[in-house]
Amino acid sequence: MTYRRINNILGWLCFITALLVYTLTLEPSASFWDSGEFIASAYKLQIVHQPGAPLYLMLGKIFSLLAGSDTGRIAFWINTCSATASAATIMFLFWTITALAGKVLLKAGEMPAGWKFITIMGSGLAGALAFTFSDSFWFSAVETEVYALSSLCTAIVFWAILKWDQEADETYAD
Repeated sequence: MTYRRINNILGWLCFITALLVYTLTLEPSASFWDSGEFIASAYKLQIVHQPGAPLYLMLGKIFSLLAGSDTGRIAFWINTCSATASAATIMFLFWTITALAGKVLLKAGEMPAGWKFITIMGSGLAGALAFTFSDSFWFSAVETEVYALSSLCTAIVFWAILKWDQEADETYAD
């Protein structure tokens, strides 16, 4: 298997692991702070307190539709939106760490092999899974809050910067 293929498989494995853990420990209903407001607002597509979170509310509405006619499951499904966004954050974090480790360990154009390959993949797994199980991130992953989606957007942007950096010198990179 190629480095790229293994990197992609391990990234998706981190996503599945995080999603499974977060889903199994998901808040089944509303918590006592802003979560209830976000759940109700997402379900009815209303406005929340400032600064608001229009994208999160629209995604929450889509997830609320998975409850079907069982309104008792709406909170669970909107909480699942946070769990999914958090798991995707972990996947992009893995890919970010492997890209950074590759920049440190490899020369330009070099393909990792041997101990360098193990170090890069091990670094990605250790960093991503450590963040998966960190208290504050796990806590925001299992309830309806905008932090999960905010983390995902940040992770995607940072990963995209590193992805572009790998091809920045190519003629088509602009």
